[in-house]
Amino acid sequence: MTTIAINPPKSKWPELLERPAFDTESLDGVVGRILSEVRLAGDEAVLAYSKQFSGFAPQSLWVTPEEIRESGSLLPGDLKQAISLAKKNIEKFHRAQVRPVHKVVTTEGVTCWRKNLPVERVGLYIPGGSAPLFSTLLMLAIPARIAGCEEIVVATPAQKDGSVHPAILYAAQLLGVDRIYKSGGAQAIGALAYGTPSLAKVQKIFGPGNQYVTCAKKLVNREGVAIDMLAGPSELAVFADESCIPEFVAADLLSQAEHGADSQVVLVATKRKIIDEVIKQIHIQLPALERKNIVEESFLHRRLIVLHQEKQAFEFLNAYAPEHLIIASAEAARLSGYVRNAGSVFLGNLSPESAGDYASGTNHSLPTGGTALTYSGVSVDSFVKKVTFQQLTRKGIKHIGPAVMAMAEAEGLGAHRNAVGIRLKKLKK
Repeated sequence: MTTIAINPPKSKWPELLERPAFDTESLDGVVGRILSEVRLAGDEAVLAYSKQFSGFAPQSLWVTPEEIRESGSLLPGDLKQAISLAKKNIEKFHRAQVRPVHKVVTTEGVTCWRKNLPVERVGLYIPGGSAPLFSTLLMLAIPARIAGCEEIVVATPAQKDGSVHPAILYAAQLLGVDRIYKSGGAQAIGALAYGTPSLAKVQKIFGPGNQYVTCAKKLVNREGVAIDMLAGPSELAVFADESCIPEFVAADLLSQAEHGADSQVVLVATKRKIIDEVIKQIHIQLPALERKNIVEESFLHRRLIVLHQEKQAFEFLNAYAPEHLIIASAEAARLSGYVRNAGSVFLGNLSPESAGDYASGTNHSLPTGGTALTYSGVSVDSFVKKVTFQQLTRKGIKHIGPAVMAMAEAEGLGAHRNAVGIRLKKLKK
């Protein structure tokens, strides 16, 4: 869709809000068979599927300590410095999410509190095909470490020579992660979910992937294996007014579109001339991009919309609930007050979405496909269970006991009533 919608009536919004449609249900049978084989044959099935889908299989499914130690020597110094900078910023942002336990006296003698307890064993899926996403390892392993997860297992596909990309291994070394399983695709999700002779099953699976990985996460989740989210194609929405810099807006749209042919970008502007200027800049920048063909395919799904009223523009953007939202305006701080639904928001002309993907500190594992209406991105909270505690003293049970007994009796739960009554009777002696 390349036409520009000018002040579309709300009756037309549902069409403009549509994401690219893909038949994911047809994958269920294929992915289900892969998962069944991995459940039955474990590592052997993982190796067999690696050979079938990639044309090769690593000699060993586990990265050795030597491979991890040597990874730093295979990377340029500036990249190692960049990874270290990103690590520092991501850690700083995520550590601030940890809150001390706060005890609340709800009534005299009754104290309640909530405590975060880590998920003990987590699996992190890190794509490693055409784009080895070492940044995703930072985004997932750092909050897992901060949360206190006892065991972190990484699953990532090997390269044709059987090795894992050195940037992934270097990031793992910095984070103290040494359990790295050389597998990708649905078979890797199966190994994490069910376990194999060499890999104990995990309790929660994190990480993005292609449609097979997403389908596998969906299917194991139906069986009771916890997952972070079902990450779909990446997406970016941009609000732009006359104070935007069209060159920057064009660069942001192009950067998001290069993720994949199924990615979607949306531009909502307050004037038609803004879109015209952005399109002009896109034509200037696009020819120099290495992933030009992918961008052009992605742009088939783009949305270009003019809404003259900023309030209405944000009403549309909130209905879209984008994974990423850039407010390209000198008034971004004020306009951010309109935001109700988004995975991550970037304020002003100097805040590219790329910053959040890598090194600003926020997490780039975010809800897609409109799920930002109700879901949040990955955080330290994603790696913990919030367990409540309560303690009653003699005064406490006397204060609330009669109310509990009356409520239990009204609901016909005599044993509940008795559990309180027997204590009150004992305290009278």
